[in-house]
Amino acid sequence: MKKEEIPQDNGALNKLTKEVVYAVDKDGNYSTDLSSGWEIKTTALDVAWDDIAQRIAAAKQKVLNKEASPILFFMEYRLMDIAIVAAYSGFWKLTIKQHLKPAVFEKLSTEKLQRYAETFNVTVEDLKNMTVHED
Repeated sequence: MKKEEIPQDNGALNKLTKEVVYAVDKDGNYSTDLSSGWEIKTTALDVAWDDIAQRIAAAKQKVLNKEASPILFFMEYRLMDIAIVAAYSGFWKLTIKQHLKPAVFEKLSTEKLQRYAETFNVTVEDLKNMTVHED
């Protein structure tokens, strides 16, 4: 792409940052320049975020239906999988799978709940109630 053809559409992160792209300058050399966004990329990101919102809503419904513990909701909300939760919390993956069961979650000690709360950056009460406070 030529330097003058770098897209400058309103991107998803337009107000926060700009993306570095490679372009060919007037002498035919590759150089870097900044792009504020690209409409096609913004559309793709919107589709991805819609999918994530649906996964969060589905996880919340599973918790409300007593099919899963609030850990599932926060895993989806924070874009984490079991391996990431294990790395942050110090629990084994198999242990986390057990804690995803509502009956097991309800019996967790305050110390274990606190570890999960710290992992998801919420309070223990927020963890239990699936309450999210945006900063």
